[in-house]
Amino acid sequence: MTNLQTLAFFATPEHDCSYLPDQKATTMFVDPKAIIGTDLYTELSRFGFRRSGSHYYRPHCANCNACIPIRVPTKEFKPSRSQKRIIRLNNDTVAQVMNPDFHEDHYLLYEKYISQRHADGDMYPPSRDQYRSFIVDGHSSSQFVEFSIGSRVLGLAVIDRLVDGLSAIYTFFDPEYERLSLGTYAVLWQIEESRNRNLPYLYLGYFIRQCKKMNYKTAFKPYEARINETWLSESQLEKIADQQQHLVPNQDSL
Repeated sequence: MTNLQTLAFFATPEHDCSYLPDQKATTMFVDPKAIIGTDLYTELSRFGFRRSGSHYYRPHCANCNACIPIRVPTKEFKPSRSQKRIIRLNNDTVAQVMNPDFHEDHYLLYEKYISQRHADGDMYPPSRDQYRSFIVDGHSSSQFVEFSIGSRVLGLAVIDRLVDGLSAIYTFFDPEYERLSLGTYAVLWQIEESRNRNLPYLYLGYFIRQCKKMNYKTAFKPYEARINETWLSESQLEKIADQQQHLVPNQDSL
């Protein structure tokens, strides 16, 4: 049985960073031939790894540590006023958990989302093969959460079940329904679903302070971030930031 001690890791050559301009990146990834069970997947998540399709990875950049793993302790989470408003906006939105299979209507929604919202990203142009590789082909614990109103599918979230939480893999939605803030609502739903399953965490991936597309993750409070190989609470992070501000004038907070 593969475990963390016997697992092989590889690193990519240096390449252009997908999030920060003029920045080079290196990615560490798990041996693609390894069998990753839920227990091992959970350990990897605790060490800051993420899943994309059938690959498990984390940033391993020599001169940059901007990608910070972040998770929400679900029992402590308290929605903000704006998040409560989003929940009310989605009173008619129905969430259905299903197996991660290919459905043409899901793909067409994904194609529309990528083309209109992320035409400048790595996933453009979308294709069915890319969709299968990235969205459908996942871990044995993967599930789809379909969000709809009546017969109209509005969005889809991909989640993985870990030993200690859910991992939010990816969410896409119909740009025509942007007013419903379905991306935020999907995270709020996953936090509540984690609570219902008695799971203490929702893993949200990486927070990058300099990247506006990733900043939304710190809106789910309180959160924990993994700094220097240790998960720290929001209050601990604030103390560190205060100490740094006293030691180094005008230094940006974490």
